[in-house]
Amino acid sequence: MFDHLTDKLELVFKKLRGAGKLTEKNIKDALREVRQALLEADVNYKVARDFVQAVEQKAVGAEVMQSIEPGQQVIKIVHDELVALLGGKAEPLASIDKSPTVYMVCGLQGSGKTTLAAKLGLMAKRKNKKPLLVAADIYRPAAVKQLMVLADQITVEHFYLDGKKPPEICLEAVKYAEKNFIDVVILDTAGRLHIDDEMMTELEIIKARVKPHEILLVADSMTGQDAVNVAREFHQRLNITGVALSKLDGDARGGAALSIRQVTGCPIKLASVGEKLTDLEPFHPDRLATRILGMGDIVTLVEKAEEAIDFKEAERMQEKLLRAQFDFEDFLEQMGQLKKMGPLESLMGMIPGVGKALKGMKVDEKQMERMVAIIKSMTVFERQNPHVIDGSRKKRIAMGSGNSVQAVNQLLKQFFAMQKMIGNMSKKGFKGIPRGMMPF
Repeated sequence: MFDHLTDKLELVFKKLRGAGKLTEKNIKDALREVRQALLEADVNYKVARDFVQAVEQKAVGAEVMQSIEPGQQVIKIVHDELVALLGGKAEPLASIDKSPTVYMVCGLQGSGKTTLAAKLGLMAKRKNKKPLLVAADIYRPAAVKQLMVLADQITVEHFYLDGKKPPEICLEAVKYAEKNFIDVVILDTAGRLHIDDEMMTELEIIKARVKPHEILLVADSMTGQDAVNVAREFHQRLNITGVALSKLDGDARGGAALSIRQVTGCPIKLASVGEKLTDLEPFHPDRLATRILGMGDIVTLVEKAEEAIDFKEAERMQEKLLRAQFDFEDFLEQMGQLKKMGPLESLMGMIPGVGKALKGMKVDEKQMERMVAIIKSMTVFERQNPHVIDGSRKKRIAMGSGNSVQAVNQLLKQFFAMQKMIGNMSKKGFKGIPRGMMPF
């Protein structure tokens, strides 16, 4: 989402590094470009102005550490101010320690409320909590059905009362939760195409009757300043406790993420970073700041790895690889674990330096799918002993996977080259691969 802003900031910092010595003039010139970049990213103009003023005050006359280049010192100041702009530190959701804890999800129609409610349910379930998804949007066609389908998809319980008004549905859902040992109740409330008094009054009634522990506003990151204005309106009426930014994986300018905390004073607590129900993350200001500045996000990458990868199995596979015993069965297992972590393009962008080096390059996910199809068309014996795959076997595998013999040959060539390379490293006593991590 922040590619354009990242590119602009990198150009500004490159000029500063080239200047060698920092002066008040080149700092001001650089920050004028930073301000322009923020405005182009649809950041609120007052927020952009205050941000640049804060950076300038700290950068002009700042003592430069001997171990740091002057340009890097400014980058550090910009990073710190970005973190402060985004809230300073991660703000957790209300803890699920009361039974039931109630999360109320609200927002405009199309912002992603229903999907976020399901993502919250899955997040709670993964923490061994028992969630209940409540369909309180009786106005949007198929909204109730959508929530029920999503609830079934993640195998959690859902609640709906036909013919009842949303405040009644929500109140009865909480009563049901109290009787049935539900840990967290997630209310998916109705949205509208614009702010209107009737809708807000209904939400106020729900809040008064249910007394939710968390009122989350789902703000569509792709709507720019509109998302900020919506957040301000909702906060004035409902006193929301947190914001969940949806569609952060989109290609919009992302100004909402940089403006919403400063304008509303309300913390951003969650970031929805993809379409899958697993693509929901706690919002970390420092991590987003490093991404915006093109520094990657190694902490989130490690967390995703810890969640998706069986490290005991990975270590076993690593030993096989170093002994040149790694086969296609193991390769399939590793591909499956990698896929759980999310899109490869997104993962590579989290590795410091890699995202910048591969800027503009697209990861061909379909190519990976073709590789998996080829491997799955092999027999178990062939996967475990790839050297036995001769011409006739290649033809059968190609036909079975819907690929050409040339594609099968290419995969085998790459696989054997990798085995040979790691084998040579092993003979030389290579110990550079971190425990539990595979080299692809």
